[in-house]
Order: sequence, then C-alpha cells, then structure tokens
Amino acid sequence: MVRHLITIDDLNEGEIQAIFRLADEFLKDLADPQVPHRVRGAKTEAQGCILATLFYEASTRTRFSFESAMYRLGGQILSSADPKTTSAAKGETIADTVRVLQNYADVIVIRHPCEGAVRVAADYADVPIINAGDGGHEHPTQTLCDLYTLQREKGTLKDLNVLLWGDLRNGRTVHSLVYGLARFGARIIPMPAEGFGLPEHVVRRLAQDYGCTPLSNDEVSRVRGDKFPVDAVYVTPEKPHQRSLFSDLPEKGSEVLKVRLPANALAKIDACYVTRLQRERMPEGATGADSYPVIDAAFLKDRRYRSSSVMHPLPRVEELGYDLDNDERAVYFKQAAYGVPVRMALIAALLRIRPDLLGQGPPPKKHSVYTQNTLGCENTRCITGLSSEQRYLEPKFQIIPEADRLLARCVYCEHDMIPEFVGRQSTRKFEPNRHSWSELPDDLLLFADEEAALRRGCSPVRQRAGS
Repeated sequence: MVRHLITIDDLNEGEIQAIFRLADEFLKDLADPQVPHRVRGAKTEAQGCILATLFYEASTRTRFSFESAMYRLGGQILSSADPKTTSAAKGETIADTVRVLQNYADVIVIRHPCEGAVRVAADYADVPIINAGDGGHEHPTQTLCDLYTLQREKGTLKDLNVLLWGDLRNGRTVHSLVYGLARFGARIIPMPAEGFGLPEHVVRRLAQDYGCTPLSNDEVSRVRGDKFPVDAVYVTPEKPHQRSLFSDLPEKGSEVLKVRLPANALAKIDACYVTRLQRERMPEGATGADSYPVIDAAFLKDRRYRSSSVMHPLPRVEELGYDLDNDERAVYFKQAAYGVPVRMALIAALLRIRPDLLGQGPPPKKHSVYTQNTLGCENTRCITGLSSEQRYLEPKFQIIPEADRLLARCVYCEHDMIPEFVGRQSTRKFEPNRHSWSELPDDLLLFADEEAALRRGCSPVRQRAGS
C-alpha cells in the first residue's frame, strides 16, 4: 500500500520515532567533522529513484533540503519551482498534473497555496505524495524537523514547556506542531501577537483528537508566576478522568483540565518557537505588523528562559533579533540543517528503501466520512473553492461526534463546521443538530441550513406538544 504524508497524523508516534532513529544514523554516518549537525557525503540507497518537487509557492529551505536529501540518498531529482512554467498556468488541475508526473518520478513533494490541495494530489496518485505546505493548513515535514530538534536538544518530548510566539493563526508550521506536541505529551503555551491566536478549528481538534485541552484559569494563574503574561496552557492528560466539563466557558461543552501541576511547572520554558507574520495569508490592507512582538536578547534575560532553545522555521523578518545568532540557545540554523537527515529518513521510509520503518504501532485514528453532496466547505482558502478544481472535486467531510451535536470536518483542509440540521435519507425528515449519537446511521444527512434540507426534499420533524 502506498503511504503519503499529508498531515502529521499520517504517521503514528512509533513511526515518527523510527524516522528519527534513521535520521540519527544518517547524521552519524555522514556528519561534517567541523559541523556535526550538518550532513556531508552521500549514500547509495536511493540509486535509480527520482524525487519530483512541485512547488506552486516560494520556498528555500524546504525545497532545497528535500533535493539535498534525495541527492545524499543517491537518488535524482526533477524540480519545478515556478507554476508559470508548468501546465497549471494553462488551467490544468492538480489531479491531472499528478497523474502525469507520477510517470516520471517515484515520489512527489508538493507545496500549494490552497489548503487541502496536497490531499487531492494524494487521492489521485499511486506514488508517495509529501506535503511541503498547503496554504495555512499544515507543514508536516517541518514538524518532523521541529520535533527532532527538540528531542535532540532536550532528550525527550514529554512534559516540555513549549512557548509558541507570533502569528499562530496563519502559520501552518504551528498548526502541525501543536498536534505533534500534544501527541508526545508536551505542554503548549500560546503567546500570539494580538489578534493572531490559534484558530478555533485547531483548538477544537486538539481537544477532539488528542484530548489536549486548556488548564482552568485558576490553575494557570497559580502556576504562571509573576511577569509571565500567559492566558492559556494546553496539556494532554495521562488519565481520561482528568478532563472535566465547565459550563461557564464561552463555548458550551468546552473542556478544561482539572489537573494540579507542580507550583513551579512553568518556572522553566524549554523552547521558544518563533514565527513571522504570514503576510501572504492576510487579506489585502490588513494590519498587524506595527505591533508584532519581537524576541531578542533582552527578552531572554528572564530566568525562565535561561535554558530555552530558541527555534524558528525560517525565514525570519523582524520578529527575531540578530543579536541572538551567537547565543548558544539559538538553534534555528541547526534546526534547518536537521531538515536534511530527517527528510532523508522520510524518503527512505516512503520509498520502502527501509521497509521496517512504517507500520510500527497502531494506525492513526479515522473518523467516518460523509460524501453526500449536501454541505460545502466554508473555508474560503480550501481547494474545493478553486474554480478549476470544482469540475471534479466533491466535498467530503469527516463526522466528529460531540456531546450534543455533530461536527463536519472537511477532508481536504480540515476546517470544521457545525451543520444546523441533521436528517435521514430513509425518512426524508430533518431536525436541529442538538443531540448525541451512539451510532451514526448509514443514511445520515447533514445540512448547513433549513433551505438546504428543503431543497433535498426533506421535511422537518414535528415537535411533540409540550416538548
């Protein structure tokens, strides 16, 4: 079976650690004597194999590190860094592009501005597809590099305090990273620029898929100490009973953790993950640059950051001071260098050059998929909204049962929505989406509004008198 890497959830924890062990092996065998975190020389394991990079957006580190990784495995590359030079400029769909390109390459790496575009490519490919960033959705190979850097610097991922700084709303590296951190048991401490916090659908998914929810406000106040302007700490509990429903939160049914941390739990920040302002994801005329926060040497003088690793997916603009470059806590260039051995290991895994790497541990959790054409994704950045792709793409949603409703999560961009009504094909009846389901019926229908239900030929369930 062909394996793809579209989101970080396409690999389980055992597979991620297996990839890290192979990256360690490559780093040991090919390390530059002068710069141990840099790979020099090459293997021959991918001899005869070709990797294609298909980039519809600008890239330096990701594209070059993938190409370097393939060369250092002994393989060859085909590269397209400008969509104007491909048939995409003529209106060719991504599905057709991939179905042609797979005849020329053994593995394809894709970057695209539309969220969910790489998932579409994977649906039509019979060779491995790797997501090198799809809009503001995810960047799973950057997350592998980030987790690998953290593990090498700190020796573990569990119970680390990781501060996320900057544009958390639009940064795809952050969205992938929080899912990875939650799975390995790190504490996530958001410190966004004003108006650039984690998107609601990311916060909901942290709770739904990983059980990672915020500590209560009282607990955050107790452990954060003075002069630490943190409003939320996300923790993945070790025991299910540690989660408790609080009705006074803004969203009904929201979960917070009823957990007591050690009083000094936030006395040390293990890593500061800094991100730039994602101007290319912002509407024209939007502001935010004037008040965007900066991390520099003065900021890190606080004893809380004495042993912090300062990380950045790069490129940086003005959010990270150059006065940190020679600080031993600055690991962002080392982080970029680790991209080569990590991507070497990933390519070796997906091409089955090292067939024992994948299949370690349980498969990722899957939700039921809804394919009835009664909903459309509300995310304006989703690939399903692109006119050239609408000719063949049908909306698909994962169904997420919650305590008193069903959520629909787009299979492509993974934004979720709350259908207003639910119904049954067999009865042609619909009712408000306000109750739980012990088992989802095979003929389930979901509707964004009453008009959509009526267009489908359904009628409302009559309410009993007094109900």
